[in-house]
Amino acid sequence: MTDFQSLGLSDNLLHAVAENGYDAPTPIQLKAIPLVLEGRDLMGLAQTGTGKTAAFGLPLIDRLLDEDKRAQPKGTRALILAPTRELVNQIAKSLISFLKKTPLRVTSVVGGVSINGQIKRLSKGTDILVATPGRLLDLVDRRAVDLGTATYLVLDEADQMLDLGFIHALRRISGLVKQDRQTLLFSATMPKQINELAQSYLNEPVRVEVAPAGRTADKITQYVHFMDQKAKGDFLLEQLQSKPDGMSLVFCRTKHGAERLMRKLSQSGVAAGSIHGNKSQGQRDRAIRDLREGKINVLVATDVAARGIDIPGVSHVYNFELPEVAEAYVHRIGRTARAGAEGEAVALCAPEEIGLFRQIEKLIGIDITIASGDVPPMSAATGRSKRGGNNRNGKPAGKKPFRKGAASGDNDNRANSRQQRRRRPNNRKSAA
Repeated sequence: MTDFQSLGLSDNLLHAVAENGYDAPTPIQLKAIPLVLEGRDLMGLAQTGTGKTAAFGLPLIDRLLDEDKRAQPKGTRALILAPTRELVNQIAKSLISFLKKTPLRVTSVVGGVSINGQIKRLSKGTDILVATPGRLLDLVDRRAVDLGTATYLVLDEADQMLDLGFIHALRRISGLVKQDRQTLLFSATMPKQINELAQSYLNEPVRVEVAPAGRTADKITQYVHFMDQKAKGDFLLEQLQSKPDGMSLVFCRTKHGAERLMRKLSQSGVAAGSIHGNKSQGQRDRAIRDLREGKINVLVATDVAARGIDIPGVSHVYNFELPEVAEAYVHRIGRTARAGAEGEAVALCAPEEIGLFRQIEKLIGIDITIASGDVPPMSAATGRSKRGGNNRNGKPAGKKPFRKGAASGDNDNRANSRQQRRRRPNNRKSAA
């Protein structure tokens, strides 16, 4: 099979696919679409940027059109969950592009914006609801949406959705959706412990894997520079100033660190913006739009921008700070080299991060090219290190267990820590 016609999609949908400029299906689309059309539960694993949204979106739309039904008031026929606001909005936008000349409606709900408008839109019902878990549960609690009408459940970026920071919300949502449903999980990585957990949500699933979990895109050239933490700011500034026409994403671990770095770059003449959990939804949308339109050429972000955000033209991804969870590295650098393009991923590694760096190399299965600096010994990241490194016996420390919200790098979900809820006992507004 070499084109969409051979996959079993309807003529109306094939016309929409052609209008969107899709010439040939990607490997994940080739394997997943026929299985979804058959009604099978599916776990799809593929590198980021390979078309997972269309892999579940196209056959889902086809099945909804074939049923020829209407959504009930406050109801939805299909529910798609994603971990971040940006990914929800991107999925909804992609699906809408396939729905022209059809009666199907797509509604997206995320935190950070007025809930009243979302309640009004949901009152009429929707065929496809794309949501973050926190805001969705807010709407459920207000009886603004009935999930009992949904016969399809899709989890995008399933490894993060099944992380401990989401598991309680996911269990509740899963219990509200029809048990006689079709469930689809898609992700770029699927750690063993998350894979085992995912099985409880699927009924005799088919596993579709087009690349080893954790493998990075072939067209991404990866480099690492070893240096002290204090030297990173000036080094990054020099790198960015030498590429004034490039479009770059810079990843930090924390919201405050990302904002400080953005201000440093801006004060030095770099057109930079930032995106993290302390930004309103309008500010986050505006920063992404500014990067797309060329008003800025550097976006400093936490891992809220590491998953699913598709910004054409990103030439460089800088890991200013290495992620605590190795899988997040794969998602971060997947923001470049999209749709067949080439890109560079540059990691800045301080001595205390060598443990994290070794975990990344182990996950992706390659030795990252050393561009400068000397490799610090593992003893440089002893048990005193806050992240990664060696344990007290001098042996390499393994991966830290998943923490609540660890994979997101950004407290964007209502299902995060109890401590946060105690701090804001009266805050009903979801930040998801």
